[in-house]
Amino acid sequence: MKLAIVGATGMVGNVMLEVIKEHQLQIDELLLVASAKSVGKSVNWNGQKLSIISIEDALLEKPNIAIFSAGGSLSKEWAPKFAEVGTTVIDNSSAWRMDSDKKLIVPEINADTLTKNDKIIANPNCSTIQMVLALSSLQTNYGIDRLVISTYQSVSGTGVKAVEQLDNERNGKKGAMVYPYPIDKNCLPHGGDFLEDGSTTEEQKLIDETRKIFNDQSIRVTATVVRVPVEGGHSEAINVKLRKPFELSTIRKEIATTSGVKLQDNTDINLYPMPLYAKDKDDVFVGRVRRDSSTENALNLWVVADNLRKGAATNAVQIATYLIDKKLV
Repeated sequence: MKLAIVGATGMVGNVMLEVIKEHQLQIDELLLVASAKSVGKSVNWNGQKLSIISIEDALLEKPNIAIFSAGGSLSKEWAPKFAEVGTTVIDNSSAWRMDSDKKLIVPEINADTLTKNDKIIANPNCSTIQMVLALSSLQTNYGIDRLVISTYQSVSGTGVKAVEQLDNERNGKKGAMVYPYPIDKNCLPHGGDFLEDGSTTEEQKLIDETRKIFNDQSIRVTATVVRVPVEGGHSEAINVKLRKPFELSTIRKEIATTSGVKLQDNTDINLYPMPLYAKDKDDVFVGRVRRDSSTENALNLWVVADNLRKGAATNAVQIATYLIDKKLV
């Protein structure tokens, strides 16, 4: 079993190497792929010294699985080439998510739709992954009518240069500005690029990807994405209108028993999810579960996850694990 990580030296790539080791993914050979400036350098991983190779050399190796985390343009160019030689590609960019021929997978929800014919598999956006997993039991048992989402996304979601901007500002250093304004002691209602209707690409991803993963185009979704001065971990305030009546105690039990989700919801002892405590964890944390009395069949949730783990690396590794376990590669 040969696995390639494309973008192995990046922020998500580094986390992916940790997750692969922690999850004890059953592979025989690991190929680390990065840009030309990194080729030939060595990486210590799990007691081994591995050399970085080029994407051209990785393609010649015909790996069973290749996990891409190196941007959409590279994925558009190279994922089909890997698929042509029989490799199953798990892509972490936005390149293939809304392609009607490609599946958008959160393993706990829809991995069972995968077959040997799925040679390019899309990993959803980090904010989408944590939200749909938290809501999956509600969609199954009640049906979701409408979602109103406000996200509080960490700078690591933008990338290493955004983390550097935050660190520079906190330490009084001048440096490159990834955002149009300072991020320390500030909140930016701006995620991605602005669209003609005034929304952003990050907000549109939450709408489109949620409907695709749940296979329900009738769900009404509106979103506001905010970037906050937190280094890692995304938070979301979600208002959910369901199609059926519910008991709040039952909702809590259903969320608590969802695979990959942990309920942290006891206001008597100030127990609720926070990005500080979600760091380096694979679970999605849910709290502040309460009824919305302003309309029928509605409730509010607070959802937090480490965006580099379940929001990216962990989800991709879980897809790879499923493919291996089910002998689909």
